[in-house]
Amino acid sequence: MTINSTPTLADVQSREQHATRAIFFMAGLAMSSWAPLIPFAKARLDINDGALGLLLFCIAAGSMLVMPFTGRLITKFGGRRLMILSVLGLAADLPLLMLFDQREAMALALLLFGTFNGLLDVAMNAHAVVVEQESEQAKMSGFHGFYSIGSIAGAGSVSFFLWLGATPLLAVSAIAIFLALLLFASSRNILPKQNKATSGKGETLHVLSHPPVLVIAVLCFFVFMLEGAMLDWSAVFMTSERGMSASLAGFGYTLYSITVTLGRLSGDRLVSALGGKLVLLLGCAIAGTGIALLVFTQWGTLPGFILVGAGLANIIPILFTSAGNQPGVSADFSIPAVTLFGYSGLLAGPALIGFIAHHIGLSLTFSGALLLLLFVASGSPFISRQR
Repeated sequence: MTINSTPTLADVQSREQHATRAIFFMAGLAMSSWAPLIPFAKARLDINDGALGLLLFCIAAGSMLVMPFTGRLITKFGGRRLMILSVLGLAADLPLLMLFDQREAMALALLLFGTFNGLLDVAMNAHAVVVEQESEQAKMSGFHGFYSIGSIAGAGSVSFFLWLGATPLLAVSAIAIFLALLLFASSRNILPKQNKATSGKGETLHVLSHPPVLVIAVLCFFVFMLEGAMLDWSAVFMTSERGMSASLAGFGYTLYSITVTLGRLSGDRLVSALGGKLVLLLGCAIAGTGIALLVFTQWGTLPGFILVGAGLANIIPILFTSAGNQPGVSADFSIPAVTLFGYSGLLAGPALIGFIAHHIGLSLTFSGALLLLLFVASGSPFISRQR
């Protein structure tokens, strides 16, 4: 009796989905592993906060500089090669961040770190669009959920290693080795082919002349701005506006992060049941309720962070899926465009909040998020149909 060992289409798609989840996990793991090591790098370089801020900007600069060209690179070399190169680049660069003791060398290492991160961010989201299209089911929120899990694992693992007494170099080297092993185990199941929409015309910036893509890019700008506000200003809000001690001020963002992760892991079911447009509208309403609790009540501050996380959790995955499914536009170019706008919001948001808060106060500035969420909700007609 002969047993047919040929994998079925369902088996192949399942492996591709697992590989995509692994790539998102690796991206979150690599980026978050650097966060607990920043104080060690600052001490080794003997720099002040201003100089550290300029060095950290190199990460964002590297990402934003490469994103406009990523679509062309995907078309020429394929997303699979680009993702493998990016993960290996991150794994190789991480130990360097704990070795260099000269500012110029560190700036170069951080610029490369941002470059590999930017390439990986775009390539994995474009790849996720293909996997989602082939499955004919909502998958993007779950993929982004694994990025969140990777972020928790990266920061947690490095912190744990340091707590055990490991040197920063040893801790980050362990992460780098794990990244390489996980990539080796999963890379064979990454799709080698291009996106279904690659027959569409476009360059990364040229696709912004397509009105739906431009609207989605602007929406990404504002949503990333809100996410950046939660990251950079939540603890300040807790101490200055709610009188919480600095040692406990990070608890609000912790609740926010946990809710985002849980929301994304359950988001695909919601999108499948309700559709992307309705989930986006509900997300804006829930996040708006959370902002209102944060700003206008004393008792609702922590519940507010939970609601903001629940509301924002699935908006970016919905926007990315919609950008990757625009008729006549290749996802290899639309994804870099909306990602570039998103990163711009992530960079500009915290600085803009600081400038406005200096003049009108942090609570009133935070209340402006309600207007941004209203604007995001008004863009729901541009969201393509999602299962």
